[in-house]
Amino acid sequence: MAELVLSTNTLPEPLLHLIRTEKVKVHEADGEIRLTPITDTKRGFPLRGICADGGVSSYAFMERKQTEKELEG
Repeated sequence: MAELVLSTNTLPEPLLHLIRTEKVKVHEADGEIRLTPITDTKRGFPLRGICADGGVSSYAFMERKQTEKELEG
């Protein structure tokens, strides 16, 4: 069983016309593939981790970690 989220821009043209959302969840189980339109990304897929509140961008976080490594070494 596998799941991932795709932008609908990556879908073939016939599927693109059927799905009216920007993203779809792709779910595979037992050889069957299902595409589920994602209408609300904030509720359906909440952010996790230390940057989930939006206070720090991932770039700023990585920059801070690099600075900490340099100070340790």
